[in-house]
Amino acid sequence: MTDDQPISPGEETGTDAAPAADAAPAADAAPAADAAPAADAAPAAELVAGITPERPVVVLGGGPAGLTAGYLLAKQGHPVIVLESTDQVGGIARTEVRDGYRFDLGGHRFFTKVKEVDELWHEIMKEEFLKRPRKSRIYYNNKFFEYPLDGMDVIKNLGLVELVRCFVSYLWAAIKPKGPEDTFEQWVSNRFGKRLFTIFFKTYSEKLWGVPTSEIRSEFAAQRIKGLSFFSAAKSAFFGNKGNKIKSLISEFNYPRYGPGQMWEQMTDDIRAHGGEVRLNAPVTRLRIDGGRVVELVAGGETLTPSHVISSLPLRTTVGIADPEAPVDVRDAARGLRYRDFLTVALVIKSPVTWDDNWIYIHQPGVNVLRIQNFRSWSEFLVPNDTDTSLGMEYFCFEGDQIWSMSDDDLVAMASREIEHLGLARSEDVKFGFAVRVHKAYPMYDVEYPERVATIRGWLEGIENLTQVGRNGLHRYNNSDHSMLTAMRAVDNILLGTDHDIWAVNAESVYHEEDVADEQPYREAPETPAMEQPLASER
Repeated sequence: MTDDQPISPGEETGTDAAPAADAAPAADAAPAADAAPAADAAPAAELVAGITPERPVVVLGGGPAGLTAGYLLAKQGHPVIVLESTDQVGGIARTEVRDGYRFDLGGHRFFTKVKEVDELWHEIMKEEFLKRPRKSRIYYNNKFFEYPLDGMDVIKNLGLVELVRCFVSYLWAAIKPKGPEDTFEQWVSNRFGKRLFTIFFKTYSEKLWGVPTSEIRSEFAAQRIKGLSFFSAAKSAFFGNKGNKIKSLISEFNYPRYGPGQMWEQMTDDIRAHGGEVRLNAPVTRLRIDGGRVVELVAGGETLTPSHVISSLPLRTTVGIADPEAPVDVRDAARGLRYRDFLTVALVIKSPVTWDDNWIYIHQPGVNVLRIQNFRSWSEFLVPNDTDTSLGMEYFCFEGDQIWSMSDDDLVAMASREIEHLGLARSEDVKFGFAVRVHKAYPMYDVEYPERVATIRGWLEGIENLTQVGRNGLHRYNNSDHSMLTAMRAVDNILLGTDHDIWAVNAESVYHEEDVADEQPYREAPETPAMEQPLASER
């Protein structure tokens, strides 16, 4: 996995730079889909006779899934064109570069239990992987708390008075009538007490999901925090989690020397070296469908005739650019898909910081920042000198809301104020900064999303040479390793004639303690400004 899952402390997935208790849910793996080997040998000619230079495989999107498909096809000598709408590959896993400073959008660890993905990573990166130690902490009340919690550390940082308050609050919650438990806030407060809820759950969860905890479902809390109590948490903190180790926490991970973008840039070079194409600034604006096939598409003003199309475009966009138009119910389903977006404000500070965490979770109220990346701790090669500090201030938002709509200068000013308010650096030491908005970063799960996706999927299944892959391509919270796996299976289906169900390819369940259906967080999912945009507003 390589993508940053936002969460509240609880459990953590194997590749994301945030605790996974509140991570957007992922579908369970289908063992048959994950077990087959990716295409690696030249298939029988009759299985791929339709792929010619005049009718190449066209891949839509130059993120991890799209580039993986392009690489596997080009490596085996098949004509392939990868189309990327922007001027940079990597999607939300790209690396931004300013004046020699390299910024990772989210903190992307390269750790996976999918063997063939891991082998592909090393095939691409060769000796450019660094082995990095994992360190992250919670920041609250101007103090760092070890994560997972350590008993003596909690006592030292909370202090005796606050510990007594938390314990009294817990006892009161234990003896008083429980009352209703319809919301996240009620459910957690009834079990931990109001004080611990406020410290470790309220602020972070509200910034993460964009709604008050009174608007988050109690079922979501029950799933993410089930089996945990004040005493079991304290016992675990003081004596360890013996006999029930948190399997998903890892102590070290791989990381490209120059950030995750190095992986996708190298993969692009390899595609071209094998005779494939990667075209930048080539947004796809039309998919003409006839006789149950994509017969041509328009990208960057040029018309292409594909033999097969592998698309990592958001489902919303794929529906929006179809010609003729998709049925009304399909378009309505696409309009109902929601996304949680985020932006990073990168700050270069002309002094070293005193903490060496890869990232920290900000539970402190009074600031909007949710998480802070310390890029030198990911790789010293991301910072071009030995004196400066390079930070990524992460803000979770909805495209079009107040934070998203702020000017870049105002965002840098806000981040500079907040880093000083937190006591982590002085605003006067900020040399420069800039903002990067990450569109459609997290597909949102709500009560109606399964029905909406099923409606769109039913329409897609009538288009025999179009396969959706990747996170937004399936509207599923896949990390990069799982997104790449969907692309591998799509290539298998084309070249080997296999029949993998791409929608079932997701190995996320191997990172969880139990195989259970995921709950969605919202009591009533918010209507986001982006939902009012045209369907084809691909970024």
